[in-house]
Amino acid sequence: MSDQQKQGAIKSFVHDELVSVLTTQPINRFLDYKVPFGKLIQGSFVEVPLGPRKVIGVVWGPGQGGYDPKKIRSISNILEIAPMHSEMQEFLTRVGRYTLTPLNAMLRLATRAPGLGDPPSMRKVYALGGAIIDRSTPAREKVLATLRNTTDMHFTAYELKEEAGVSLSVIKGLVAQNAIIELETPKDTPYPHLDPFYPSKELTSAQMTASKELRSFVAMQSYNTTLLRGVTGSGKTEVYLEAVAECLSQGRQALVLIPEIALTVEFLDRVEKRFGKQPAQWHSGVTMTEKRRCWRMVGAGQAQIVIGARSSLFLPFDNLGLIVVDEEHDTSYKQEDGVLYSARDMAVMRASISGGSVVLASATPSLETWANAQAGKYNRIDLTERFGAALMPDMATIDMREQLMGTNSWISPDLGREIDVRLKRSEQSLLFLNRRGYAPITVCRKCGDQIGCDHCDARMVEHRFQGHLMCHQCGETKKMPKECPSCSEVGSLSAVGPGVERLAEEAEKRFPEAKISVLSSDMLMSAKALKQRISAIAAGEADIIIGTQLVAKGHNFPLLTLVGVIDSDLALMGGDLRAAERTFQLMRQVAGRSGRSDKKGIAYLQTHQPDHPVIKAILNGDEEEFWQAEANQRLAAGMPPFGRLAGIVLKGPDITQVFNLANHMVRNATMLHAIGAEIYGPAPAPIARVRDNHRVRILVKAPKEVIIQDALAQWRDSVQVPRDMHISIDIDPQTFY
Repeated sequence: MSDQQKQGAIKSFVHDELVSVLTTQPINRFLDYKVPFGKLIQGSFVEVPLGPRKVIGVVWGPGQGGYDPKKIRSISNILEIAPMHSEMQEFLTRVGRYTLTPLNAMLRLATRAPGLGDPPSMRKVYALGGAIIDRSTPAREKVLATLRNTTDMHFTAYELKEEAGVSLSVIKGLVAQNAIIELETPKDTPYPHLDPFYPSKELTSAQMTASKELRSFVAMQSYNTTLLRGVTGSGKTEVYLEAVAECLSQGRQALVLIPEIALTVEFLDRVEKRFGKQPAQWHSGVTMTEKRRCWRMVGAGQAQIVIGARSSLFLPFDNLGLIVVDEEHDTSYKQEDGVLYSARDMAVMRASISGGSVVLASATPSLETWANAQAGKYNRIDLTERFGAALMPDMATIDMREQLMGTNSWISPDLGREIDVRLKRSEQSLLFLNRRGYAPITVCRKCGDQIGCDHCDARMVEHRFQGHLMCHQCGETKKMPKECPSCSEVGSLSAVGPGVERLAEEAEKRFPEAKISVLSSDMLMSAKALKQRISAIAAGEADIIIGTQLVAKGHNFPLLTLVGVIDSDLALMGGDLRAAERTFQLMRQVAGRSGRSDKKGIAYLQTHQPDHPVIKAILNGDEEEFWQAEANQRLAAGMPPFGRLAGIVLKGPDITQVFNLANHMVRNATMLHAIGAEIYGPAPAPIARVRDNHRVRILVKAPKEVIIQDALAQWRDSVQVPRDMHISIDIDPQTFY
């Protein structure tokens, strides 16, 4: 969309004219204010008086009127921020309608940057100096290393202190010696120019063919979505970066969504090699200063590429031409708290509004994306071979019914022998178990009591490395007791079942000479620590890697030739709609970490059900057959993507009150029956109490052609909800806990 077109759709307002302002406050309506002076345009960010406070808002359009003009106050301040485009207003409105989220909550999602109301100003930042320090210390070296490794980022004294893990006195000492220098710089500066014609990596013929096709879709400068399906290690990233280059050559902006912060280091290097400089970043691993800079520069059109988490979808892009959703099948793209949305689906919506392209990249696409490609709604491009000399790994099962396992042992003899072979070859092995902590259950051998959370209906997980029990629902921790909380028996508590910590303990005993590294989100508390650990593993500083699903997300370990999945049956238990799909995706993704260089890899699945249809599908590698079979089952059941599904959760401190309200809603659901919807429940949620709130679930299923949101909104608004209770509605739920 041209600047002229954008300006043509924008309304302007003059002094004393009424405008409608949307604030981020929990007031589900627009507020009228007067224009204080001069001209004001639609989308302007303003500061307005609300009671005794001043709050930030956006001019949404003309005022509604209907109030005593004398009582209407004027806007306090017009912020020096690029106005919100009308397409962004439309995006927030449509997402709000789709997810049944109030518009003020949507605006909060779109303004998550610190200091937006602050005027442009200068700040002190630190950079490498030319002087040599008189005395080297570990703390000093940490500061210097931090600055060397992040040359394109600016750090305040406090941010440098936090990033390097040192005291301010260390920084001051380095400044005094001119080893680092203090600079005055604007708080928000444009990002370095990225060159779409920068000499790039040579592509294979298959990658070249795919990139040309993808470039042609982006060159249309109109909405389209493409599934880029490529086997692990096929070079999907290089292919879609060519689409990004095409977008930049048009003078438009590109957004690349990634599912895991730890992936950013390697990915940023690849972007820099392709475009000459590093792009903007938006995720929890960057400083608040950088977040403010990113938000402002994106809105001003001075950030060409943004690499971000799901929330970066709500940045105020000036001219968005391309959205790439890498590993589009990943469940982390679904926001489970606050505004309940799928970043994958909302990316498609945003591109349709801005007239841009979407690339959904994955080795194991979601069934929704696969079905849309099959139906012709999405384009599809396939990469069927790994890059260079790398070959796809072999896959096999280890039948645990035939293995002689010792007590508290989970590494089978067959898998142990395979690891021994890799150790002799100086190759790496990966043991995958999707359970954090030491053990999922702590039970008393005398009375049989299992230690649960005081605030949730969930068992507490032992984290032995950290010396405590943790609830994975609410985050509550407590010290590991010496006696049973129920019967007071001393020394009777026993760990049941394995987590990655317990698996590491077994591996240390079984392979005493091996260097073992554990990758788990709760053991690496910062993005920086995680990045360092992954880089060290990739450099060969570990013989055996033990990890949760964190390791399945795009990491490249060149020396890794063996993957052992400890409990491949785990996700097949229970009644999750997507259990088969997720197991298939996870196993194939984990197996894909093996053999990514010139050495052939293999993946072993330890299973008690080698004849299970999903296990067989994973082994035979016929993904199209699996997706078709899964699609047929969903179609027969009328489940997504061939039907509509909404999950309603009612929660409150009084279980009787919660159930009474849920039953009342189910008995008075004529508006849902009118659209042909089926109602299941109410029933206690699988985890019926979280943070002292009792939870009751209702599922609503409707035909695919039905727009379910209007009926759900009417249904929700027809009941009076007590102040201590809450109703959440999740359209297209991904989890059912």
